[in-house]
Amino acid sequence: MRVSCIILARSGSKGIPKKNIIEFCGKPLLAWTILQALNSEEVSDVWVSSDSAEILEIAKYYGASTITRPDEISGDSATSESAWVHAVDYIERQSDKSIDYVLAPQVTSPLRHSADFSNAVSQILADDSDSLLSVAEVEDFFIWQKEDGESPYSVNYDYLDRKPRQQIQKKYLENGSFYLFKPKVLINSNNRLGGDISLFVMDRYKMFQIDNIEDIDLSSIIMKGFDLDKL
Repeated sequence: MRVSCIILARSGSKGIPKKNIIEFCGKPLLAWTILQALNSEEVSDVWVSSDSAEILEIAKYYGASTITRPDEISGDSATSESAWVHAVDYIERQSDKSIDYVLAPQVTSPLRHSADFSNAVSQILADDSDSLLSVAEVEDFFIWQKEDGESPYSVNYDYLDRKPRQQIQKKYLENGSFYLFKPKVLINSNNRLGGDISLFVMDRYKMFQIDNIEDIDLSSIIMKGFDLDKL
């Protein structure tokens, strides 16, 4: 079975300049995702797709194979799906063996173990699913909404009939850490999710992402505090 890890890391970033390769816990941010994938026995090969020569050089240094992404699927309006489709086609043209599953981790979610990838592969096989997404279980997560000129109102529960904690149905937050899917799901529906879908529940502390400057220090503390930087 072939599980190909395809990491998307384009050059553009408005919130944090060169976000994918900022220094994080002693390494470029991208390096953590590459090393986590390389240290998972279930991952067959690791690829980085980027429009940046600098990013591709860093990817090679940390052991990944590289794919130069065309400009037309590298801009702000380009979807991740278009880059994955391009990568799958490129990888399969480079070898005689087709891809059974694509592991698609997000560079800005470094708070994970290699075992998360391995366990997710085991789960999708056991569930016989077509796609999988990583999630965090949320408890007592009550959402309110307010429209202009109107009173706020509860969205996902009735505040007039608040249930005891033990009676609240479990809910899951898509944490964006990674996805796992069969190439046919991506190609047939142009979506990372489809067919029979599995939820891979991760530890809650792994749900934080690096999207803003203040996220760097917080994620660094978590990374070191839970020994996720020991690779």
